[in-house]
Amino acid sequence: GYTTNTPLELVLADNFLLATHYNGEPLTPDHGYPLRAVVGSFPDRSEEKTAYFWKGGKWLRALEFRSDDQPGFWERAGYHNEADPWKEERFSGGSWF
Repeated sequence: GYTTNTPLELVLADNFLLATHYNGEPLTPDHGYPLRAVVGSFPDRSEEKTAYFWKGGKWLRALEFRSDDQPGFWERAGYHNEADPWKEERFSGGSWF
């Protein structure tokens, strides 16, 4: 299945949340039901590490904590593992094949 890897330091940051609802309503499947990970941003904290809307996952069914880095679906397809938007770390190469 689909996987994404997010460093523990980002998961424990105050701009990360796990959401089941939005505006008081349960998430719909289009928006990540039953559980969605959201990585926000603080514009006045651009010096801090963030993966603003880049490393969040939708449709979470399980969380696995690992001591090693295991690239997820998009990282294996060539997207940058760090995903720092302030450094334009988006696509790092690779292919879809």
